[in-house]
Amino acid sequence: MNMFSMSRPSVAMTQRERIVAELSTRISGGALRVGDRLGSETEIAGEFGVSRGTVRAALAELQRLDLIATRPGLGSFVTFDGLPLDPDVGWARALTDAGAEVATEILRIALHLDGEHDGTLPGELAGRDVVVVSRRRLLRGHPVSFEHAVVPAAGPLRDLPTTGLVDGSLTASLRAAGLVAHHGRQEARVVPTPDDVAAYLEHTPGTAVLRTTRLSFAADGGVVEHVESFLDPDHFSLQLTFGDFPA
Repeated sequence: MNMFSMSRPSVAMTQRERIVAELSTRISGGALRVGDRLGSETEIAGEFGVSRGTVRAALAELQRLDLIATRPGLGSFVTFDGLPLDPDVGWARALTDAGAEVATEILRIALHLDGEHDGTLPGELAGRDVVVVSRRRLLRGHPVSFEHAVVPAAGPLRDLPTTGLVDGSLTASLRAAGLVAHHGRQEARVVPTPDDVAAYLEHTPGTAVLRTTRLSFAADGGVVEHVESFLDPDHFSLQLTFGDFPA
């Protein structure tokens, strides 16, 4: 056999090229039709085991090839020392992935039966059995946030006061119970720190903090989680994105 007639071995595709090739095949083969969503960057990154930056590069290539459309959109996200925190993976993991030296301290996990919760809940959770998880996060031993998370007391979540969180993560616990945030709403404002919260943040009551409330829903519209956070504005901020995003 003439050695020069042998075919050359194919060059391995990059991760970006692999995503572009696979999604292009799905589109051309009809698995993805006009108007279908590709999924969020986080969902695609999880499917292919790559970073969100790689996904963004692949989506930009698909857009250049006119295989996907764009839609105008707005999005907001909380940052810690300028680093975006991805709520889809949970703040604990997001902070770790960002290299922040932040520890999470679970203060209390409690089951509240119908009407027992004395805090302010959205109408979607009013009158329901809920589990409340209180946490604070510490940067090199100094508190920088205090959070109340309220989740439905359904399935294995009802036993969280006894079993504790899966891998110390509420996001992981929710996923283990089959609850994944699909959409939601978030509000942020600067408020004086309430007395009880100031005790956990170890600063003077009335000190200005960034208060955020986040309510997330599953794809079927069921409530996944309601979180009220009091954040040290020296470290946390809220950023807004705008423009055209891949559909």
